[in-house]
Amino acid sequence: MLEFGTIAKKVFGTVNDRRVRATRPLVERINAMEPEFEALSDREIVAKTEEYRKRVAEGESLDDILPEAFANCREAGRRALGLRAFDVQLIGAVFLHRGSIAEMKTGEGKTLVATFPAYLNALTGRNVRIVTVNDYLARRDAEWMGKVYSALGMTTGVVHPGQDESEKKAAYRSDITYATNNELGFDYLRDNMKSSLADMTQ
Repeated sequence: MLEFGTIAKKVFGTVNDRRVRATRPLVERINAMEPEFEALSDREIVAKTEEYRKRVAEGESLDDILPEAFANCREAGRRALGLRAFDVQLIGAVFLHRGSIAEMKTGEGKTLVATFPAYLNALTGRNVRIVTVNDYLARRDAEWMGKVYSALGMTTGVVHPGQDESEKKAAYRSDITYATNNELGFDYLRDNMKSSLADMTQ
């Protein structure tokens, strides 16, 4: 005999299923904007970034800007890399922006997915950091996805072993910075031993 919980899951879906379904209207809004953003020139895509930055500075929330920003980021990715984010990738991007964990298998486009919440949150003027598991991926992803951010009018940095202080500072002052957890952790510890803010890298 089936338990009530099992029956409820079959009828209503899991909590995760319901959360995914709840993002569908948002994804549909992003999709509806696609023709508008496809018609923009490269300069107009960059200008959109400046417009969003201004709106955020004036008090508009990131959630309000999300559909437009994601549509702009999707178009930049299509032009810069020839990659158009699918609906499932947009759903993953929404979850990441909201602070949830999005589990994706190898080859499902995690690297591209991360560009959406990174771009959106960088509109605040605060540095966004994307943490990878090794230095190779940090450098590869910064170079690869850096083309998308450049098309959006944003800067990309990468932190890796062997950099001098000026290189690290420049990387941390980019709009979006790629690094490993080891480098971020050790830079944090090193900064805590510095005597002045001017000497800190982060």
